[in-house]
Amino acid sequence: MLNNDAIIVFDVNETLLDITTLEPLFERVFGNGEVLREWFAQLILYSQTMTLSGIYSPFGELAGGCLKMVGSTRGVAIGDSDVDELKRLIGSMPAHADVVPALSRLRDAGFRLVTLTNSASGASPTPLERAGIADFFEQSFSVEAVSKFKPAADTYRFVAADLGVPTSALCMVACHLWDTIGAQTAGCRGAFLERPHNAMLPVENVPVPDYQAPDLEDLVEQIIRSKG
Repeated sequence: MLNNDAIIVFDVNETLLDITTLEPLFERVFGNGEVLREWFAQLILYSQTMTLSGIYSPFGELAGGCLKMVGSTRGVAIGDSDVDELKRLIGSMPAHADVVPALSRLRDAGFRLVTLTNSASGASPTPLERAGIADFFEQSFSVEAVSKFKPAADTYRFVAADLGVPTSALCMVACHLWDTIGAQTAGCRGAFLERPHNAMLPVENVPVPDYQAPDLEDLVEQIIRSKG
């Protein structure tokens, strides 16, 4: 059961914003839009590798580097213009259709809402502003503040410390199980959104999310019902 002072923390990329809108770039460059998933998996792999190795580069730089790396493995030349287009598209992804109704329900139910993203912060208009959902959140956090990527425990602890609450007051909503795993091991609750290409990992000792659903509105209803 969530306490009355619970704060809902949202992941941004893919959880709130639709990364499938990047597919046309991958179709143009590689002749196959599904290469998007290979690139994104490499981006997450190497962001976590950087953190485990104690080094840091901004997520956007890693995104461009991983695009060039995938190009190398597939024998496709990636130009600077391709990287620039990728960064532009990442900064202008729309919200999923279920996002505004779900955020409205949480706001109306009295929850405090913030975001925590691997992406670096930037000047206005931000990706959330371009997607038309920035006003739902009282604060937007980036892992750049601790120079570590999620699911490092310090990323969630930083959010709790900045808000002046224990990690137990946070509920992390994400469509990536590695994100809810990190949050739960840091003392937060986890709410797993089963968007396409994301699923549970049925392995012993992997924390089971406190909430899980294939639709954000369903997930939010579970969270609201659990409010103490």
